[in-house]
Amino acid sequence: MENYINEQPQEETVDFKQLFLKFYHYWYFFIITVFIALAIAFLFNKYTQPIYKVGTTVLIKDDNSKFDPQALLGLGNVKNAQVLENEIGVLKSRSLVNRTIKALNFNVSYFKEDNFLTKELYTESPFTIEFDNANPQPAGLRFNLIILPNNEFSLSTEGETVFLYDYTNNKQIERITQKVDIKGKFRFGEQIKGKYHNFRILLNTNFKPKEHVNVNMFFTFNKIEDLTKQFMGFEIEPINREASIVEISLKSTNILKATDFLNALTGVYLQRGLEKKNQIAINTITFIDEQLLGITDSLRAAESVLEEFRTRNEVMDLDFQSQQVFEQMKELENEKAILMVKNKYYLYLRDYLRKNENDLSGLTVPSSMGIDDPILAKLINDLTALYASRGEAMLMAKAKNPIIASYDDRIRVNKRTLEENIKNIVNTSNISIKDIDNRINALTGVISKLPATQRLLFGIERKFKLNDAIYTYLLQKRSEAQITKASNMPDNEVIDQASADDMEPVFPKKTLNYTIALLLGFLFPIVYVLGKGYFNDKIIDKKDLESITSLPILGHIIHNNKDSKIVVAEYPKSSIAESFRSVRTNLQYFTQSNEKQTILVTSTMVSEGKTFTSINLASIFALYGKKTLLMGFDLRKPKIYQDFGLSNTEGISSYLINRSSLESIIQKSPLENLDIIMAGPVPPNPAELIASEKNNELFKNLKELYDYIIIDTPPVGLVTDAFLLMKQVDVSLFVVRQNYTNKKVFGSIISDIEKRKIPNITLLVNDVRFDSNSYGYGYGYGYGYGYGYGYGYGYGYYTDDKEPEKDGLINKMFKKS
Repeated sequence: MENYINEQPQEETVDFKQLFLKFYHYWYFFIITVFIALAIAFLFNKYTQPIYKVGTTVLIKDDNSKFDPQALLGLGNVKNAQVLENEIGVLKSRSLVNRTIKALNFNVSYFKEDNFLTKELYTESPFTIEFDNANPQPAGLRFNLIILPNNEFSLSTEGETVFLYDYTNNKQIERITQKVDIKGKFRFGEQIKGKYHNFRILLNTNFKPKEHVNVNMFFTFNKIEDLTKQFMGFEIEPINREASIVEISLKSTNILKATDFLNALTGVYLQRGLEKKNQIAINTITFIDEQLLGITDSLRAAESVLEEFRTRNEVMDLDFQSQQVFEQMKELENEKAILMVKNKYYLYLRDYLRKNENDLSGLTVPSSMGIDDPILAKLINDLTALYASRGEAMLMAKAKNPIIASYDDRIRVNKRTLEENIKNIVNTSNISIKDIDNRINALTGVISKLPATQRLLFGIERKFKLNDAIYTYLLQKRSEAQITKASNMPDNEVIDQASADDMEPVFPKKTLNYTIALLLGFLFPIVYVLGKGYFNDKIIDKKDLESITSLPILGHIIHNNKDSKIVVAEYPKSSIAESFRSVRTNLQYFTQSNEKQTILVTSTMVSEGKTFTSINLASIFALYGKKTLLMGFDLRKPKIYQDFGLSNTEGISSYLINRSSLESIIQKSPLENLDIIMAGPVPPNPAELIASEKNNELFKNLKELYDYIIIDTPPVGLVTDAFLLMKQVDVSLFVVRQNYTNKKVFGSIISDIEKRKIPNITLLVNDVRFDSNSYGYGYGYGYGYGYGYGYGYGYGYYTDDKEPEKDGLINKMFKKS
């Protein structure tokens, strides 16, 4: 018989009703898991510190003043994109965050413990720690505090890994190896001083006795480095690809603290940009102030000499002729003064380039000193741009990278060119000064012809006017630089400041957690049920059999919950007796109503119910009024005699070796119409006896005497006895026990039977439990019906609802005997 599945492959469909019954059987499991999942979600939502997401937006203004050839070629505005990325890098830099932390008062953190939750009080703390920055404090040490009545509090320390931190220089001094032990009661305002600590605790306006007295609180001193690491976790993203507006967001358990940090961060960022923009004006003012220190003393000295000369000689002003010469001399002195100031700047610029090889931040630009040399300005701008590009490249590459080396070469070339240009300018300036000196000397000859008094006054005023011209010029440039500094505005701006108003926590998401819990509450039982079925190697339902073999299923026997194995005879009105009647009916259809039948009962392994099926199948035929014989052909492990209380001294084995006659081995059972032949003593060669001609003779004689012969055989998976007997029978009944028979073993044996093409083999499912994993057996097999529906089908017809009396024939016969 070829496998039906191989002959007619069909698309496997899902039996949703059967699937529902599988899940419905574990309804209590669904309720438990859903309840547990929801309870876990509730506890998680209740005792998890909520996390808020605070955000601010900053506009990064584009630098449109520079030409971008890539934008002209349609490659996008790469320059502006680089500017945006650079500014984001600045915002996320450690130095900016560190500067922000220093600007905030985060040196001490205050906490409150409430229902397994630790909440940072920040601005809500009822007390304040006051300490002198000059005194180092133990950072990382937990100070437990409980406010007591009468303006007192208890204080204790907890922690071993402690560092002494200097808040003046913002650095860690040393690690404290000794345990800092503080324990006792103190009064608010009292100085708490020790070897490693010195501070006092004050109550503030947040203190409310009903809320804060006898509540567990604690505080810690923080290291700036730790706070910097903690607050560097913020995210920066452009609001879209085309915009230069970025959103800065930070997730934190303390919304007010996160808000203050982001606002301080953007403030420090704008201040940094403004400081960088004002650096030119600051450098100019610094340079002019240095020059003014010397010229101020010279001017005061010249002024004193002039006043003293006028007073002593009673001369106030020059005469007309001297005045004309003086005006010419004054113009030359003014020109010389400007050239001298510019010459000092050139020398300053040369010295600055030599001393500061990698930093131009402190350089005073030429335009601030009134120098409008386009070549010099371009060289300085190019050098500044090269340093900036090199700094950006260093963020992505190391110093030995070829790109960095290329920048270094270009910087060296540019600096040599700039120094050469400065040298030429200084030479030209010296020539101009020398020319003015020659013209001044010419006028000096004219002055020498003046009267002595006029000549001396002229020299003194000339010196005074020269110093005054230089001083006035420097003051003018200093004022211009101060005006430029005062009028500067940050290039970027804050669009929306961070706000703590109406903020919802981003974690935990309570509704989502309940939804996930509900889904998991259903998912776990589903996975368990399906996984249990998938990994189960036992035959559970009808589909398991159909996936292995195409042999017909004759019917099923429900689970026996009685104490007796002869349930059909002792409980003829039970549902299990009715299932055997269904099998009897199906056998008649299967054998096309043959009046006499020889039926073999076997299975793959022991304990699958062969003997139980054989006994009750024989009993049901006997109750039907048919002359029935039950043969115990398990010659190796005979046991039917034990169930009927009969003798096993003679039987099949003794008959086959000619030690007993046929009449002597047939025993009457307590049940009418049922005779039994026991296996007899265990022989050494059962297979040879079964294959003997004597056994053929036995069956020939028995078939003439009985209507139905039921043969109980050993498992075919262990011995070949059943295969040897199959040629003697009309029907071979293969017993499969639900949730016990192994799929692989059963499939292997059935495959071998199908290859042998043994006729009239059918399957019988035994031990079907309707209160267990019997999902596929609720609708009957072959021509049978379903049983065990409680108050549904069959209720009132069977005696399974109560423990009945043994009302069968065997009970009556035993009573008679």
